[in-house]
Amino acid sequence: MRVYAVVAAGGFRRYATYRIATAAGVFTNTVFGFIMAYTYVALWDERPQLGGYDMSQALTYVWLGQALLMTCAMMGGGFEDELVERIRNGDIAVDLYRPIDLQLWWLAGDLGRAAFHLLGRGIVPMVLGSLAFDLAMPGSAGVWAAFLVAVALGVVVSFAIRYLVALSAFWLMDGAGATQMSFLAGMFFSGLMLPLNLFPGLLGEVARALPWSALLQVPADVFLGKHTGWGLVRVYGFQAGWALALLFAGRLLQSVATRRVVVQGG
Repeated sequence: MRVYAVVAAGGFRRYATYRIATAAGVFTNTVFGFIMAYTYVALWDERPQLGGYDMSQALTYVWLGQALLMTCAMMGGGFEDELVERIRNGDIAVDLYRPIDLQLWWLAGDLGRAAFHLLGRGIVPMVLGSLAFDLAMPGSAGVWAAFLVAVALGVVVSFAIRYLVALSAFWLMDGAGATQMSFLAGMFFSGLMLPLNLFPGLLGEVARALPWSALLQVPADVFLGKHTGWGLVRVYGFQAGWALALLFAGRLLQSVATRRVVVQGG
């Protein structure tokens, strides 16, 4: 496990190197946060308690979305472009013969990336949002800890989705289409545009059952105190269940791809 800890630390340092890009990302998240916040203010002025949120909770949801946008890679970003390129040019054959687990290697690096983005691009927009608006911040350390656990599980679910998308390049030879579809699904079904609680009827039920809801909707509701006690255990189980199912699917797809590489190499 030590090698994966080193990879995770390397992933953190890799993204920490790009200070100007981080500053630009913080600026962009903050600007879009203000745009979304004032849009929500207008909407909640007309429909108070929409989706079960009061104005303060709705605004908190906005800024949580900006804080977790890159942390949980709701719109993609991270390792998948590099992995697709290694598959396309054949370098993946070298990776598959290395004495490490390919999935855990990329997962470790992505955890380091997520940790940096949470600290580097998540905190500042949230602080600025709290200075400009009355946000519903948790009053207990337990809620903060529960939120961080939900974020960590969301990151793993996000990785598992993007890993499957990247592995599709073994058969498509160009991951652009699959990546774009995943990007659109993540943006819509994570709740980034609007909380999934606002989606009507069957659409709302389906959206909340899909894995993308683990990226933002679940952590945001934990932060807002919507899940406590056994309800908290249930949403953790939801996130962990999707994480395990998607990681297992990725491992199966990786195994099939490995056999294909071995056959072609032979």
